[in-house]
Amino acid sequence: MSLEDFLYNLHFDIDKANQPNWETDWEDAPLPYKFYRGLPVVPLSTEVPLTLTGGEPPARLDLKRVGHFLWYVFGLTQLSQSLFPMDSTEQDIYPLHSYRRFAPSGGALYPNELYLYLKIEGLAEGVYHYDVAHHSLVLLREGNFDSYLASALGNRCEISSCFGIVFVSTMFWKNFFKYNNFSYRLQGLDAGVLIGQLMEVAKRFGFASGVYFQFLDTAINHLLGLSEQEESVYSVIPLSVEATNWSTNGRNLYKNVLSKELRQELPAIQPEHFVRSHNVKKYPMITAMNEASKQDSTWSFRVSEGRKIAGRGEPRVALPHIKSISYDLAEACGNRFSPDMDFVLGMVSQQQLATLLLEATASFSYRNDLDEAYRNSGPRVTIYSCLYNVEGISNGAYYYDGTEHTLIEICPGDHRLHLQTGMSLDNLNLLQVPLCLQVAGDKEFYKKELGYRGYRIQQMEAGMLVQRLLLAASALGMGGHPLLGFDANLSDELYKMDQQGKTSLIQIPIGPYRPRPWLRGSLHS
Repeated sequence: MSLEDFLYNLHFDIDKANQPNWETDWEDAPLPYKFYRGLPVVPLSTEVPLTLTGGEPPARLDLKRVGHFLWYVFGLTQLSQSLFPMDSTEQDIYPLHSYRRFAPSGGALYPNELYLYLKIEGLAEGVYHYDVAHHSLVLLREGNFDSYLASALGNRCEISSCFGIVFVSTMFWKNFFKYNNFSYRLQGLDAGVLIGQLMEVAKRFGFASGVYFQFLDTAINHLLGLSEQEESVYSVIPLSVEATNWSTNGRNLYKNVLSKELRQELPAIQPEHFVRSHNVKKYPMITAMNEASKQDSTWSFRVSEGRKIAGRGEPRVALPHIKSISYDLAEACGNRFSPDMDFVLGMVSQQQLATLLLEATASFSYRNDLDEAYRNSGPRVTIYSCLYNVEGISNGAYYYDGTEHTLIEICPGDHRLHLQTGMSLDNLNLLQVPLCLQVAGDKEFYKKELGYRGYRIQQMEAGMLVQRLLLAASALGMGGHPLLGFDANLSDELYKMDQQGKTSLIQIPIGPYRPRPWLRGSLHS
């Protein structure tokens, strides 16, 4: 199967993309955390702040504050226990235990890992892995790597002014064991959700951040000691508390840097880690996609223009002009809930809808290495929605124009049952959902500018927007459930996306819900 066919099937015909006769071996499942062995460990403080409403730069930056930041980004936050019937025809029930984090993940498998290059008070300079299970840092490589990282990013960031660099990686086997090749799509979305959470938390801690999607992959993986056959970095995120020089493209200002030459500056490391699975199966399409997406030269870095939606003659609905809401992120994270059959149909006000859409899209404006500096490009991922029972707005399918803060009507009517027929699982009743949102992106995923790397970047940006929507919904007292089990062709036809060269990337029903019968306990002191 060609890479082109593989990506098409991932989106429109998953059975063709997956390996045939696949069976999940739950007894040999990998751990959702990566464990390193025999390396120095630095425990982090568990006395985390219970509210996150700030945004001022910290008066003092130390290990304690960084530990609190990491816990809110990716730490274990809750233990929950739910009861499910063993079979629909049986009366027996069994408990399901799960450890929750504030960032959701497909199947709660968390294929991503966090690594950090830190230069802070009370900690040796160097590269660390965030051990989620023990809320600690594991030292991988000690030393100052400012020059190495600056070169790996094409000298587009002033690394010396940053106190830390975060690396978001993906361990392929961690969700391939369940989802087969479909995991490639999930891995980008999961990474994006994590990045979205990280950037929202960074704002509350007073950290300036931005996302580099383009870097010398092999050089960065070499720095962290990662085997590219099992794990690879997807994004690089500098953190600072002072002004930092940021440029999107340095190819005309600096010499070309090659990954194979840069990695020779550092000796290889192969730190031992524990996976738990005894039989790690092959995933040739995943590694082939990862190889095709790599960048080996800084002169391969590109910018990508977002495409503004073509003018439409359909009716527009002006949404109420509102100010960005101020909410406690810690509370919104703790209350975030993904309803299944727990949605309860209720009226949604125009104020709520306007706040949800404006808050998600406003916070989605972020510093990155794709947008050309000082140029107002349209967003690469956008929001479509099917609305039902929204105060003062007719039922129908709409496009949200974030620049005008208006809804553009595409197809009037109640489309909930139509969307229900496109779902691959009956785990959610859309007739109980007032808002069914679609995050959409360019059908060609900017392949001309970014190559196959454009696909995983698009999935990450979709995931980032999804997390903003989920947090905004939680702040408004509603729940949201991201779904990939839907017919993209059906959605694209409903919203007339083909005319725009776009396609549905992920579906998020949002609305009121009833409490689920479960036991939950917070994992902090």
